[in-house]
Amino acid sequence: MSNQIAILLAVLLFPGGVFALVFGLAMKGVDRRVAARLQSRVGPPLLQPFFDIVKLGFKRTMVPAAANETVFLYTPLIGVVSMLIAAALVPITSVYAPDAAIGNLLVLLYLLMIPGIVLMIAGSASGSPYGAIGFSREMALMIAYEGPLVLIAAAVAIRTGMGMGGWATFSLNDIIAYQQAHGSFLFDPVMWPAVAAFCFFYPANLGIVPFDIPEAETEVLEGPLLEYSGPVLALFKIMSALKKVVVLSLGIALFFPAAPAGIVGGFLVWLIKMAVLMLVGITAVRLSMGRMRIDQAFVFFLKWPLLLAVASLAVVVVV
Repeated sequence: MSNQIAILLAVLLFPGGVFALVFGLAMKGVDRRVAARLQSRVGPPLLQPFFDIVKLGFKRTMVPAAANETVFLYTPLIGVVSMLIAAALVPITSVYAPDAAIGNLLVLLYLLMIPGIVLMIAGSASGSPYGAIGFSREMALMIAYEGPLVLIAAAVAIRTGMGMGGWATFSLNDIIAYQQAHGSFLFDPVMWPAVAAFCFFYPANLGIVPFDIPEAETEVLEGPLLEYSGPVLALFKIMSALKKVVVLSLGIALFFPAAPAGIVGGFLVWLIKMAVLMLVGITAVRLSMGRMRIDQAFVFFLKWPLLLAVASLAVVVVV
């Protein structure tokens, strides 16, 4: 019973739930403010993402006449729940280790696919032609970046498993423990292609420039989200904030989980790493690049991240 309560608290409070939502929205506020400063603008308040959620909560939800109302209204809730669970699966070194009963890296990979599927279903259910375009773009982009992610996870699992005398382990707790004992994969030349592939993956998975093609405001007017408003749109914003925390935290766990002993020191180091990943891989990337066309993004992922991920897996197996 106590184990079930601990799992529920992890999903609802920390590291998922309330904490992941607040932290994800805070990162978005910092990202927007830093981007504005780099462009010589004042920028919005740091708390603007929180204000946006509250504002949407008091607005009316409009359902298009052509929409499938049930799917239209309840699909985003599935995305939020999936990210709440996913946030509870990612360990934080010296701070939190997920219970083995709630899953491992394979479960996390499945959960990370759900927000993209939710966006596709939402675009289809809205009955909008822009939603249909966003659906097709999201599907093409997912096909392109999910393959490298699976190979990256396999390379990490095999590297850890073989180092522990087995074949492969998909337990994130074991992956972190191995790196704590033998050094982070970030400094292991064998794993450098996987690290590079993940650096390409996470901006695309989070849907930022140059990979914000499904929701491109200047082309398809937010695509799948065009017809959404009020609390239902707020759920999409919440899903996005939670997903940002999950993806960045996963990158830390897979490649650079090193942290000092103790909850306070471990948590502060984790926060610094999250800030660096956000500023380098999100803020800097979207400010320095223009949006790709969907065909360019598709070819790019099948050419470079996929090649790097395959190379990493091959080198891990051979070594």
